[in-house]
Amino acid sequence: MPRKKEMGRSANGTGTIRKKTVIKNGKEYIYWEARYTTGFDPGTGKQIQRSITAKTQKEVAQKLKQATYEIDQGTYLAPTKLTVEEWLDIWVKDYLEDVKSSTKYLYMRNVEQYIIPHLGAVKLEALTSPMVQALYNKLLKPENVDVKALSAKSIRNVHGVLHKALQQAVLNGYLRVNPSDACKPPRVVKKEIQPLNETQVSEFLVAIQGHTHEYLYKITLFTGMREGEVLGLTWDCLDLEHGTLLIKQQLRREQKKGGKYYFSPPKNNKTRVLTLAPSVIQLFRLQKLKQNGMRLKAGDCWEENSLVFSNQTGGFLSYRTVYDCFKRIMVKIGSPSTRFHDLRHTYAVLAIKSGDDIKTVQENLGHATAAFTLDIYGHVTAQMRRNSADRMEQVIKSVSTG
Repeated sequence: MPRKKEMGRSANGTGTIRKKTVIKNGKEYIYWEARYTTGFDPGTGKQIQRSITAKTQKEVAQKLKQATYEIDQGTYLAPTKLTVEEWLDIWVKDYLEDVKSSTKYLYMRNVEQYIIPHLGAVKLEALTSPMVQALYNKLLKPENVDVKALSAKSIRNVHGVLHKALQQAVLNGYLRVNPSDACKPPRVVKKEIQPLNETQVSEFLVAIQGHTHEYLYKITLFTGMREGEVLGLTWDCLDLEHGTLLIKQQLRREQKKGGKYYFSPPKNNKTRVLTLAPSVIQLFRLQKLKQNGMRLKAGDCWEENSLVFSNQTGGFLSYRTVYDCFKRIMVKIGSPSTRFHDLRHTYAVLAIKSGDDIKTVQENLGHATAAFTLDIYGHVTAQMRRNSADRMEQVIKSVSTG
């Protein structure tokens, strides 16, 4: 491709500016190029030169002036040719090695399904806050009526992933600022918890009598453990003689299809020890007897994993099996919207109403802070305060009439 070069005058002695003519497909194109030095290669000692182009000499001179000023001020960022998609590929590959495999999978799914289709082709350095905000708005209110809108929580998850990736680009020197900093993902309206009331608890306990997962459900209700923590219990975590239970792991399953089960630390990486009520200790003893019977019945097919709650051959108990059985029971007693996690909420409410202080409930549940526990169950303590005030009113009336 023939090219003609014409020397232009330097702009205020900073770098060099040249007029260039390119003939492409028989047509002549004219533009201006400025070249400047950003420093020296530490390996070779040679100058590192960059170039910028523009349609006019004035425009390229302004760009050159800005670049040299930033070099002098120490704020210069070398231009990158990466697109958003190319950077996200690098980020996923090189910067997510220290996160849990399940978390990495969710990050990758958000990147592939929501970020790349909308922003992948954009040059990384050209990405702006309005572009990112437009993505969030489209996910919340799709232009295509056949596309399902994402929930506010899901969009905030997308925002979290994109923000982390762009922040790393800032640290790497590819971006001066993080475009997602100025964006406002939709606000999540916190749903009210739905613990079982005392009548529903009684109905639930009657409904699960003799059920395959009777002891699992009861122990969950009376300890407040998360589903993964219950399914991840091993017999070495139990000290039935002293009535304590160590929660040191949870059972997880890889997110991908056909994913394997594995153990991971509890949420917040926080182990804890529960002191068990005598009735709960008895439930564990009954589960031990039941499992011994399962082991004898399975014979050589038994797979020893030391799990407290296992399937008929000693293997991991399926999340889906436990959940589906639970939902059928709740439909039967007229509470179809109750989730398995609501057993944990029910435990917390019952504990607070029985007189446990928030700090004790926080430690038993494994929450990071008592403030977090109070934020979730504050309505219970508020009702207790009202009840206390009502009782005091009765005391006042009784002493006043006397």
